[in-house]
Amino acid sequence: MASALSGCTSVSYYAQSLEGHVRIMAARQDVGKLIQAPSTPEALRAKLTSASAIRRFATDELALPDNSSYRSYVDIHRDAVTWAVFAAPQFSLTPKTWCFPVFGCVPYRGYFDRKSATESAVALHRQGLDVYVTGITAYSTLGWSSDPLLSTMLRQDDTYLASLVFHELAHQRLYVNGDSAFNEAFAVAVETTGTRKWLRAAGDRAGLRRYEADRKRSAGFLALVSKTRDELRQVYESSRTPDGMAAAKAATLDRFRTRYRQMRDGSWHGYRGYDAWFNAPINNAKLAATSVYGEQVPAFIRLFELCSSDYPRFYASVRRIADLREPARAEALKAATTCD
Repeated sequence: MASALSGCTSVSYYAQSLEGHVRIMAARQDVGKLIQAPSTPEALRAKLTSASAIRRFATDELALPDNSSYRSYVDIHRDAVTWAVFAAPQFSLTPKTWCFPVFGCVPYRGYFDRKSATESAVALHRQGLDVYVTGITAYSTLGWSSDPLLSTMLRQDDTYLASLVFHELAHQRLYVNGDSAFNEAFAVAVETTGTRKWLRAAGDRAGLRRYEADRKRSAGFLALVSKTRDELRQVYESSRTPDGMAAAKAATLDRFRTRYRQMRDGSWHGYRGYDAWFNAPINNAKLAATSVYGEQVPAFIRLFELCSSDYPRFYASVRRIADLREPARAEALKAATTCD
């Protein structure tokens, strides 16, 4: 099978992907049995009990797939399940893409081994590309296998866990080959609206206030990214020399950091949750990775509201748009005025 697929990428890459996934699948434990087992630590039991309730909510209230995904658990004994490698030219915001069977073309390569991800990033950097490597908490096989809860998904509060489960199940509900921006924005829209509904149903007003504050900060961050991308695009489309373009790029990224600090110390009242992101190197690949998850989210949420916050109607509407070809798909989503 790996040999037959080698036209897209190397056999060794598929081998590590298959091996990493199979190891996780082989380590699955049933959530219900773990909850009942006397040997299960109380902290884990509490998390799995919450996860089980979240999983039921996803099917009953969000019309997400009722299958065996997220009904088992695996402790992976590391901080990330995979590492994603993004790359983009030095003077372009268009990310490099890789194509795979089933999933289509995507703007990253995922590795179950951090060393392999780093080696791939080094090789891409030697080609003159901007490179960004980030750890991933969860991933979806789009329903091809029974995706388990991972220990990485349980390390924050239940709101974070709910958002992850809703996001990954949304990929199983609808996925368009080769359109990562559409897929991720759709999943974030389901994640966001679903988490709000879950918090309201739980009567967790304090949790909802915290979540809305997080979403507001996220929107502010993404607006800064969008503004910076627009400014960089003007730089890259100019007639500057390569040295002049590099200097203008650096100046634009410096302004980006300055604007962030002003927002952090002003309207965010000193919230430093994004400091690590800004303190690390910023380049075209990192900006591309960030924009994949955010740019179309407002349009999806607006469509959800046009569908009277009815998930089956929303999914049907998104499916009709998804069946269009690019660029008509993005244009139809942006221009939608009714659910039907």
